[in-house]
Amino acid sequence: MYQLLKKDGRAKRGVFHTVHGDIQTPVFMNVGTAAAIKGAVATTDLKEIGTQVELSNTYHLHVRPGDQIVKQMGGLHKFMNWDRPILTDSGGFQVFSLAGLRRIREEGVYFNSHIDGRRIFMGPEESMQIQSNLASTIAMAFDECPPHPAEREYMQDSVDRTTRWLVRCKNELRRLNGLEDTINPKQMLFGINQGGTFADIRIEHAKRISELELDGYAVGGLAVGESHEEMYHILDETLPWLPEAKPAYLMGVGTPANILESVDRGVDFFDCVYPSRNGRHGHVYTNHGKLNLFNQKYETDALPIEEGCGCPACRNYSRAYIRHLLKAKEMLGMRLCVLHNLYFYNTMMAEIREAIEQGSYQSYKRRKLQAVSGEE
Repeated sequence: MYQLLKKDGRAKRGVFHTVHGDIQTPVFMNVGTAAAIKGAVATTDLKEIGTQVELSNTYHLHVRPGDQIVKQMGGLHKFMNWDRPILTDSGGFQVFSLAGLRRIREEGVYFNSHIDGRRIFMGPEESMQIQSNLASTIAMAFDECPPHPAEREYMQDSVDRTTRWLVRCKNELRRLNGLEDTINPKQMLFGINQGGTFADIRIEHAKRISELELDGYAVGGLAVGESHEEMYHILDETLPWLPEAKPAYLMGVGTPANILESVDRGVDFFDCVYPSRNGRHGHVYTNHGKLNLFNQKYETDALPIEEGCGCPACRNYSRAYIRHLLKAKEMLGMRLCVLHNLYFYNTMMAEIREAIEQGSYQSYKRRKLQAVSGEE
């Protein structure tokens, strides 16, 4: 259940009550695709850096190790030793981005595994069954991720199919939550709004899925090639038609600037691979812009990545040492950069929540955008 605590303009400060604990929103979900954050980050580390929600992927866990194995091991929470909320992506995006050859039918999608090439079928019921086996806190509905750009007629047909699939997801999850051997009978369902950059299709779809009274609503199919301005315009047009009394989740977005702008438009949930991916390549976020620790000027720099930062990397190590680790291809270098970046994101979300509570979000947003805009 979502509780709206405060609004500052369209920015929302809320709390989402789940069977695995409360989520303070706005929140950034740390992405652990295959039940682990890339960069040798453990779930014990996630607690230390203030992670509220971990996100794992249905498709990846279905092909390896297999969702039946995860169920046999007691569900994802037990399997990865994480007692806070987990959101599982439906697998839809991966089916459409990784699968290569695929056939979309009304019943679902036929495709080949990107790991071993074996033939797989996934539809709404299969996605819900896999996610029920994983026993995540929040399951995402199975949707089609249309290509960008797409013709209007294709987009409308795709969105209509996604709506029909959503009804099937809802019915199947209700059935699964009622079974005796279901690990998490209180699993929640978020629907996904699609429509590309066609604002009228987005609005109509938002109205239709809102009628289904789901636990939350995501905006999908953005940050796939359109400009930031187009993305913000679609959020401006679409979010007012999604229920204010439910969390809004912007999928796969983004940079600190994207998050700051999207919170201002009413988004509650975010996820993105940027902080971990950039960290693995030595790019770290600070309040003075993004730094590339491979740069030679850090070779003898005794400062931490950012002075005053409370992350494990900044409390203990210098830029010079972390640069040395990265150059030597020591895994610890990647790990420290990923920990710093995730801590930076999680801390920024705490600052955002506080600013909304105090009614000072606009001034905070201006300051923070200026602080994070620099890049080497």
